[in-house]
Amino acid sequence: MKKNMLAIFGFVFMLSIIMAGCGNSEGAESSAGDKTNGKDDAATVSGAITAVGSSALQPLVEAASQQFSTENAGAVINVQGGGSGTGLSKISEGAVDIGNSDIFAEEKDGIDTAKLVDHKVAVVGMGPVVHPDVNVQDITQEQLIDIFTGKIKNWKEIGGADQDIIVINRAQGSGTRATFEQFGLNGAEPAQAQEQDSSGTVRKIVSETPGAISYLAFSYFDDSLVALKVDGNEPTQANVETNDWKIWAYQHMYTNGEPSGLTKEFLDYMLSPEVQDNLVPELDYLPVTGMQVERDAEGNVK
Repeated sequence: MKKNMLAIFGFVFMLSIIMAGCGNSEGAESSAGDKTNGKDDAATVSGAITAVGSSALQPLVEAASQQFSTENAGAVINVQGGGSGTGLSKISEGAVDIGNSDIFAEEKDGIDTAKLVDHKVAVVGMGPVVHPDVNVQDITQEQLIDIFTGKIKNWKEIGGADQDIIVINRAQGSGTRATFEQFGLNGAEPAQAQEQDSSGTVRKIVSETPGAISYLAFSYFDDSLVALKVDGNEPTQANVETNDWKIWAYQHMYTNGEPSGLTKEFLDYMLSPEVQDNLVPELDYLPVTGMQVERDAEGNVK
């Protein structure tokens, strides 16, 4: 009897060991599977892509790319400026992965838009900026037009300092320039003036040049400049959202065809709450979701 009991006990003991081994094996397989899936997920956000174009959009894309690459160590996002014209030309040629632009592709001459896909990632407000010593805070749109077309040449003509006006323009092909001319100057053709390719360079020149005036995206405003009111309206997010401040534009990231791979992952990230709710307002852009109006490629607002 005692032998039978020992035999039964031994059998149960061995069976429990076998069952435990199976359980551990299954758990190991599950853990290995999870790790494999993790590697597969990481692989979808690895590689390198290049985004080129709008310097007004550049600070946001650079900041987002740094965050994205921190979260996805295998991903490299190369971000370059050059202006909206360059971004649209390069993406239409298939030379880059993303073309950044302040303007609709339809607004740019010579761009084949048939295969381009528009991804609106933010809205940017723009406005005239001056050197602090001009002693002007608020001008009418008519005065703004007269300054840029060369009719007003000295700040004292509009109540400012007795100082020659030095106009700094953006280069042809700049989306910031196109937006400013269309909505700030009502389509008026500006007089010949110094031109600069970069918003950062414009800010530096205006801040260091007595009498200077130019225009910048809100994201480039700082204490070294004075951002002018126009017709009493301040260049603020709230005024852009209602179109009381009319000098604004969507920020577009164009792809040549529907995006895939790392390009799609990054564009999805640009529209994620992490970017839209945090990074966009932090850098003085406006989330697309906050707009109370819509504007089409022809400039019609509804």
